[in-house]
Amino acid sequence: MTPSPARRRPPANGGAPAHNLPRQGTVRRAQAITTYGVGSLVAVDNESFIVSGLDRAEESWRADEAPRIYERRLARLLGVNYFRLPPASDDDSKDGMRVRRFPLMHSCPECTELQRHRDFNPKEGQSACGTCEVDLVPSRFVVACEAGHLDEFPYWHWVHRSSDRGAAATGRCGGTLRLRSSGRTSSLRSILVSCTCEQAPEVSMEGSFRRNALKDLGLKCQGARPWLGASAPAQECGLRLRTLQRGSSAVWQPVLKSALSIPPWSDGRADPLAEHWDALREYDNREHVEIYLKGVFKGQCPVPLDEVMALLDAEREEDPDGEAPSTFDHRYRALRNKEYDRLRSGNNESDHSRDEQFVCETPVGDQSVLAPLGVTGPMLVKKLREVRALKAFTRLADPDSTIESQEMPPSGSPLHWLPAMEVRGEGVFLRLDEDRLGSWEKATAVAARTERMRTAHQRILDQRAGDGSQAVSSPVTPRMVLLHTLAHVLIDEWSLEAGYPAASLRERLYAADDMSGVLIYTATSDSAGSLGGVVAQGEPALLDRTVRSAIRRAEWCSSDPLCMETAVSGVGGANLAACHACVMLPETSCEHNNCLLDRALLIGTPEDPSVGFFSEALQH
Repeated sequence: MTPSPARRRPPANGGAPAHNLPRQGTVRRAQAITTYGVGSLVAVDNESFIVSGLDRAEESWRADEAPRIYERRLARLLGVNYFRLPPASDDDSKDGMRVRRFPLMHSCPECTELQRHRDFNPKEGQSACGTCEVDLVPSRFVVACEAGHLDEFPYWHWVHRSSDRGAAATGRCGGTLRLRSSGRTSSLRSILVSCTCEQAPEVSMEGSFRRNALKDLGLKCQGARPWLGASAPAQECGLRLRTLQRGSSAVWQPVLKSALSIPPWSDGRADPLAEHWDALREYDNREHVEIYLKGVFKGQCPVPLDEVMALLDAEREEDPDGEAPSTFDHRYRALRNKEYDRLRSGNNESDHSRDEQFVCETPVGDQSVLAPLGVTGPMLVKKLREVRALKAFTRLADPDSTIESQEMPPSGSPLHWLPAMEVRGEGVFLRLDEDRLGSWEKATAVAARTERMRTAHQRILDQRAGDGSQAVSSPVTPRMVLLHTLAHVLIDEWSLEAGYPAASLRERLYAADDMSGVLIYTATSDSAGSLGGVVAQGEPALLDRTVRSAIRRAEWCSSDPLCMETAVSGVGGANLAACHACVMLPETSCEHNNCLLDRALLIGTPEDPSVGFFSEALQH
């Protein structure tokens, strides 16, 4: 991660000039997608920066250090031609990810002045007060809106909120802001802001985090996008501003979309037709496709015509009902359906070359041992490749919501690529018996318990949608919560029995009317990635023992009876019998941010054991 080259003069609009610093911060490639992506704040030593956007003018990612990767299914879903890995180089003299200084407001602990960084006249390459020679402190507070904009905290308006509204509107009084701490407590009441103009009394930061605190001052979002610099002038947005701490997780939340590489797109080759698929999809006739390819490649198409037609047919198979999908959710669901079908049918290694990226085989052991548990169809996924793309990001996102809204793209202008990372590893896929699952779902007690969760989660989604907006329906169903909780207890069990850290394993749920499976796989690219330990857990005899052990472990939580008997759990009540002492995982392992969990659906309750899908099997 490298700050952008220094400029001769600040931008005319007062935006943050990007500087070269004598030190660099190190960010792993995966973090550039999940933690420190475009638009996020990152701290380097005592300074704070925002990761630059992907616009050509910003040149945030050097193309020669950001290799292209291809995943045709995901690229089609997101409307791009390909993806790029975050830039990485062993040469410290080369730029990596570019950053810009943000927030610009800094304070000096010695003289207590609070002003823009450049007004302290720091020496080149340093962040210290030009008078006191003391390291400057970036503002602890920023403001954001639900549309994804980010701006400086309006200290001047906060101090002068009781003074003349005419002066407040201009933001000028001739004085200098100062910030100090009384040291009495660690609360906001001890952080004091004043102005030397003496037109307003010294005030504390207490109350600045109220939902309507800035709205009461007559302030609205101006649409600032500091990660894009001068290339994206601010435009008034008008939404309500909220105060946030600079290091809060609510400042930046990624919107990640992922897909597994499955046949016929998993042969490991680059895609020479990446920029031509949109045009090729317009042709249904083989002859027209051939004419197009001859015109583009002058008769030397790098991909055989038969293979092009097979790929086009495979793409159309993912469209619901054979028609072009109308919504993003439908297309994403169709992508999952195709993965589910491939995981069920398998893809033997002996049928392909060594470059095949998806190998899924049936275990050799007797699968009938799993029948009493209601588990069926285990598959050993010996090789898999997953591509995770940063589609957008949000601010002020509800951490317990499974649906993203008000997304902000990583670029101010349309791009034909998106940032992404790829994970290669292994996993185990298993399904639940449809007949037994169908009977269990119809039980009145099961439906009633799940309905409580669905109602609570739908309330969260309605609140996020806002007034006048149509909220997305909650995905909560009995089988979805059951599969989700089962995946969590299995990951916990494998972290104990197989020696894998829970953070290195990840779930991928396939829960719908026609799907009832879960894939647990390695989710890191380090030494815990593909050593065969996860695949070994899928052999029927070992899987039977593991599932039984995981379910029995879930029968008791150190927070019981409170955990099991609670009427609501989690933010918004979207969980029931679930807590960090029993089924919750590191957030990197869970598709739903530790939301929509209930271990009672696994084991039942003391009053009604039949609520648990596995309760009868564990009695034998």
